[in-house]
Amino acid sequence: MLGCSRSALAGGFFLYELGTPDVGLASAGYAARAQDPSTVFTNPAGMAMLDHSQLLVGIQPLYTHLNFSPDASTTTRGTDGGNALVPLPEASFFYVYSLNSRLKFGFALCDYFGGAIEYNLNWVGRYFLQGATILGVSFIPAVAYRVNDWLSVGGGVNVMLGILREKAGVRNLTPGIDGQVKYHDLTSGVGGDIGILLQPDQKTRVGITYLTPVDLNFGAVPHLRGTGPILLTLLQRRGLTGSTVDLGITVPQEVMVSFYREVTERMALLGNVNWQNWSQFGLVGIGINSANPKSLTTNLNYDDTWGIAGGMEYKVSSDFMLTAGFAYDSSMVSDGNRTVSAPVASQFRYGAGVQYQWTKHLRTGMAYELMWEGKMPLQQSRQTGTTLSGQFTNTLINFFSVNLGYVF
Repeated sequence: MLGCSRSALAGGFFLYELGTPDVGLASAGYAARAQDPSTVFTNPAGMAMLDHSQLLVGIQPLYTHLNFSPDASTTTRGTDGGNALVPLPEASFFYVYSLNSRLKFGFALCDYFGGAIEYNLNWVGRYFLQGATILGVSFIPAVAYRVNDWLSVGGGVNVMLGILREKAGVRNLTPGIDGQVKYHDLTSGVGGDIGILLQPDQKTRVGITYLTPVDLNFGAVPHLRGTGPILLTLLQRRGLTGSTVDLGITVPQEVMVSFYREVTERMALLGNVNWQNWSQFGLVGIGINSANPKSLTTNLNYDDTWGIAGGMEYKVSSDFMLTAGFAYDSSMVSDGNRTVSAPVASQFRYGAGVQYQWTKHLRTGMAYELMWEGKMPLQQSRQTGTTLSGQFTNTLINFFSVNLGYVF
């Protein structure tokens, strides 16, 4: 039960894709673009660049591909798990209220952290994991102030609702009959989103943001189903049935530096460098509230990551703009530490999009991005002698974004 709950936490990752025009740039210029209300999240200081109160909403359907191919070292018989990535529905909402030319207030509703995996129940890795969802939905009120012509500052409170669900097969002492353990809980945590925007001239912007960590402390009683009488009696004698399992994780902090530069009247170049603290996310606190309380901190051996991005905006006309971008993020998991709950590797993003201004108040946009991780080898073992070995092949996610903006 402990092993199942611990491993399920690793399914989460940062999503730059929020259904906004940034998808068509592969996130390039994320903290410096400041062209629409999504800056409430990407850099709160960028709200000071918006002339009027504005609204932006986005939706983002996904198509994913994550298939496992077991090899001869796998000890459990079953299917390959199928296409395991679950396309979570994505929608976002951003609003900026302009009190005056210097002071702006904003609100964002988005989910930048999370992921979902669902394997076939009878797949070869069912004793490690059958399915897991971890999701952080953020509610962010923010404020920005333009200090002078070249400096703006901003900040917001990141109130995150955390959702955790997971399930795994249980090998009964009676051969051929599997049980199942499930764990689910809701919790909340609070963090911050702080930004600075520098504008040395009318054609150049530099954005610096710090997204603070958010602690999510889950706690629930795992539910056992289909467990044989011998194993159930053994768990009862050890005081593990009906006990609350506490799981404490930290959503990673991030530092990003971005730039935006108009090189001609029609074309602008954008870019980022960033760092994310995934090693802290890999330190998971586990506690058992029972007649014999126990607690520990386990290290999943995650690495901090860094990323770069570059992109371009090109104005075909005063109303019509094309965008394109590329981004790379290093892997938070090495090949030796990869698990079925964290099938991630280095990420390559390729994005393209269009924006069209219909009237002085209304604009719409569409964008597509491919996130590719390729082949990922995996070998995971338990003390019970169960081994899962093979590789994930051609791992990718397709993001399709549609957004609508309105200037009041």
